[in-house]
Formats: sequence, C-alpha cells, structure tokens
Amino acid sequence: MTPTEFVRAHTRLAATPFLPEIRLHLAADAFALWEETERQQGGGVAPPPFWAFPWAGGQGLARYVLDHPDLVAGRRVLDLASGSGLVAVAAARSGAARVTANEIDGYALAAIALNASANGVPVRVHAGDLLDGDSGDAEVVLAGDVFYSRDFGARVLRFLDRARVRGALVLVGDPGRAYLPRHRLAELASYPVPVLRALEDAPVKPVTVARLTDPTG
Repeated sequence: MTPTEFVRAHTRLAATPFLPEIRLHLAADAFALWEETERQQGGGVAPPPFWAFPWAGGQGLARYVLDHPDLVAGRRVLDLASGSGLVAVAAARSGAARVTANEIDGYALAAIALNASANGVPVRVHAGDLLDGDSGDAEVVLAGDVFYSRDFGARVLRFLDRARVRGALVLVGDPGRAYLPRHRLAELASYPVPVLRALEDAPVKPVTVARLTDPTG
C-alpha cells in the first residue's frame, strides 16, 4: 500500500474544528493509527502520525493567517514541519504566491498533497530535513507546534533565526509547549483552540501566535 493509499484508507475527510472552512483527512484514533503505521512498515518503530490530526499550534496559526491574508498574499511561504499541511493550505487560501510544505515523513507528504487537493489549492511538498539551511527564498516562514522537544526545538529555533536574519517574516503558533522560546516571541494573537482530548491534557488549549524577534530586542 502506498502512503497515499494508506492515508485514504485510515482517515476521513472532515472539517477542522477551529477552521471549518478547511477540510483535512483526519483519523479518529491516534494510537490505533500509530500501531497500523508500524505494521505497515514491517513492525519497526514509526514516528507518531502527526499528519492525521489538527494540532493546537497549527490550528491557531492557520486561523491567524486566514484572518490576516495580507501577511502572505503574493509572497513565497514555507510551512515548516507541516504535518497535515493545515497551515500551508491556509496560506494558499490567503493568496500566497507559492506555498511549500516541508516534512520528513512519507505519510505526512501524502497527507499534505491530499489535503491541498481537497481544498482546491496548490501546495508544493518538500521532503527532507531543512533545519541546517535558512529557508531559501521564502519570504514568510510558518511554524506550528514545533517546540515539543528540547533538541528538535533548539534546531528549529536556529533555523528560524537564520530565516529571520535573511529577511523572512517568521510566525509561530504554539499552545505553550515546554521548549517554546517565549523570550524571543512578540505575541500577535491568542485563541482558545479545541483539540482531541486523547492527544492533549485538556479539550481546549490556549494558543499564542507570535512573531520571532531579534535576540537583542
């Protein structure tokens, strides 16, 4: 079964809770899907199926982009660690000149393509780890829910800093994960975002959308 066939077989197309104007291929049970992913790969350890659920930070960031389309309209946009592609779809719907969604997981790449098609928007997919680079020619870099672990969060921040120094607008959406660099962020908006209780510690998470700032202030 190809990744595209797998995504279609184990999800259903449904509206996103906080963004009813966007539909995604969503799974009902995170743990059952994770186990099925590992079986599909021959019993090895597979990464969690981040691509099958609308995570809190991504929902907040996508909402902000949809409500402020001028931030991305006519500009080249990179959605880092895109997961389902929710934020990328929001940017494309808001008139971005080009949207690239980056992921390292093959199922996520398939989900992004399917979700972009379901919403009738063009989104490029870019496979592989970009974190040693600086986001290329992207004028806006979007990062939803990426500060969930110490090592990954540190790499992400260095990447986003290089993008900022190069001149890109860097926006982050986050529900207060442990490794969020709060001292580097200028808050733009906050939202109470509904989430799956099985994935979070509450049915609603407060999400902050913020701009990455210069470390010197």
